[in-house]
Amino acid sequence: MGSAKRVVIWGTGFVGRMVITEVVKHPEFELVGVGVSDPAKVGRDVGTICGLAEPTGIMATDDVATLIALQPDALVHYGPTAAHAEDNIRLISRFLRAGIDVCSTAMTPWVWPAMKLNPPNWIEPITEACEAGGASCFTTGIDPGFANDLFPMTLMGLCSEVRRVRASELLDYTNYEGDYEFEMGIGREPEFRPLLENPDVLIFAWSATVPMMAHAAGIELDAITTTWDKWVTTTERKTAKGLIQPGQVAAVRFTINGVYRDEIRIQLEHVNRIGHDAAPDWPSGTEDDVYRVEIDGTPSIVQETAFRFTDGSGRDAAAAGCLATGLRALNAVPAVNDLLPGWVTPLDLPLIAGVGTIR
Repeated sequence: MGSAKRVVIWGTGFVGRMVITEVVKHPEFELVGVGVSDPAKVGRDVGTICGLAEPTGIMATDDVATLIALQPDALVHYGPTAAHAEDNIRLISRFLRAGIDVCSTAMTPWVWPAMKLNPPNWIEPITEACEAGGASCFTTGIDPGFANDLFPMTLMGLCSEVRRVRASELLDYTNYEGDYEFEMGIGREPEFRPLLENPDVLIFAWSATVPMMAHAAGIELDAITTTWDKWVTTTERKTAKGLIQPGQVAAVRFTINGVYRDEIRIQLEHVNRIGHDAAPDWPSGTEDDVYRVEIDGTPSIVQETAFRFTDGSGRDAAAAGCLATGLRALNAVPAVNDLLPGWVTPLDLPLIAGVGTIR
């Protein structure tokens, strides 16, 4: 790959901290700056923020102009979520206008910018910033992201006919520290209607890879529909975020369905539990905590992917998946740098094999 890619990382939350820990020892990337939104982190050594044994000599900053002046090859952006869309658009646009490519995990609808539900005020500023700076913007993730776009689309390329493709996330959220109470209703009473139970919100937030897969297969969907189910626990369940009491929701299952010629042909499925014994009648993997792709076709294909730490750290599968999400964005930097300016999707990228990972 040549000289190491100089990167600025924005965000020292759960994903950002893990990625920074890997970047500082990676031969193909040089961490030159770190941006933060939390004023309490400004001026602190990034090594201290991330729990590293040694200081890095890089101080976290919220000064965007200072980070842009470093002239990195890319901004690798880890948040906040699309709930802070205006802040994300403002920040990312500044880097793009300065000619700096952006690889991000924040704005899930940007996984497929052509999705019709993307509001113009979320798309046009980035399009204009890319043109003004001659830069590119790539958004990725695990789900939405490579577990339900790159994986199924790759497998569809092995078929002569696909009657239905389903990509599923089947995870235990016991140790997950992300947001799910208000968004998914886990830990709330069953009468509570969480944000994502609203079909319009769910489709907007999570469905971008469905029309992407349809586009890749050469069709245009007639409709996108959803289902939502919840499971109530009869026992107390301990989580990383506190206790879930009997009578509260301890598992949710939802689907997003791409309809073509009156049939569901593309489906995303989530089954998220607190405890592997929750909702025992709902789908599970052959192993706990997996992402699964099922293709009913010629031939039919089943693929399960399990993300794990085997380094003795005790970190769980959810953490491993979050790190994979972050590293997908980081490892894409060299390929994104080589593309023409504009929006980038998995359909634009070559195989990203992880240069420098074997060392």
